[in-house]
Amino acid sequence: MSSLSTHVLDAVRGLPAVGVAVSLTDADGAQMATGVTDPDGRVVALADDLPAGVYRIAFDTGAWFRDQGVDGFYPEIVICFTVVDVARHHHVPVLLSPYAYSTYRGS
Repeated sequence: MSSLSTHVLDAVRGLPAVGVAVSLTDADGAQMATGVTDPDGRVVALADDLPAGVYRIAFDTGAWFRDQGVDGFYPEIVICFTVVDVARHHHVPVLLSPYAYSTYRGS
């Protein structure tokens, strides 16, 4: 079954976003996993053995911005994605700034 990781980068400072709380929920909103980004801005193993389906990964950016002393526009980022190929690893990276963010399917 599929595994999941994430990586959050502070696009303003060009550094990993350390200490961002992350949670994973299934399509029904049931919490499946939680984590906090490490010194490299990563949660290396947020989930393993994900069956095919729709998931949401939420990043508590509001708390992280407050800890950084920054007024941010996005208190939370929620990314909805689909696992189709359960034999494949899924990686959801985020480039973060106070007034913008971007994501893509990583590898």
